[in-house]
Amino acid sequence: MIASSLLWPTIAAFLLTLVAHVSARLISKRITALPTVITALGLVIIFLYLLRWDYNDYYRVAKPVFDHLLGYVTVLLAIPLAAMNFKGLPLKRVSLIIVLATLTGALLPMGLAYAFSLSHDTILAFATRSVTTPIGLSVAEIIKAPLAMANLIIIVSGLLGGTVARFILRGVTDDRAKGLTLGFTAHAFGTVEAWQISPTAGRYAAFGLAVNGLITAVWVPIFISSLSLFN
Repeated sequence: MIASSLLWPTIAAFLLTLVAHVSARLISKRITALPTVITALGLVIIFLYLLRWDYNDYYRVAKPVFDHLLGYVTVLLAIPLAAMNFKGLPLKRVSLIIVLATLTGALLPMGLAYAFSLSHDTILAFATRSVTTPIGLSVAEIIKAPLAMANLIIIVSGLLGGTVARFILRGVTDDRAKGLTLGFTAHAFGTVEAWQISPTAGRYAAFGLAVNGLITAVWVPIFISSLSLFN
């Protein structure tokens, strides 16, 4: 339960974030080149500045609420998944894409971190790069990666992926391909951007996010555990 002294600040933080999100969606309808998530983040910063509200105080009351909501939203992804039509979808090719996406999504950033001689903890944290926050933090806890670093990597990669993907995918006409790409590469942030493209893209992004997260949560801890046996 939220303490009475934190009730009103928590409500204010929730409303501020909600207004920023709704405003960002309205702006993105007029200026389609602007990623919704980036616009919403910018609006939150502007609102905090105008209200003279310290970010640390806002974060302290907003984080517990949105941490809980994020977990619920991840589960609710089952709703758009249930409405998907897989008829005519080349399942063998999609299965191959899923396997390649989940492997490269973890192994490539881990390999780059190793190549740049980053610390062991940092390399482990990069294993969570391609999955959404609730799943990524659970994986990080299992493999003993620093949670704060894993959280930062997930958020930054999602922001970058959601921002860049829309420009990269301009020449792609199939909304299913766009959605899968955004779900695989930018998880929750990419899924938000995919819903701005079309419901079809949004559903396939949710599918990519969920399947990639599920598979990654299974094989990454096993892979890390097997590596530790040889050390």
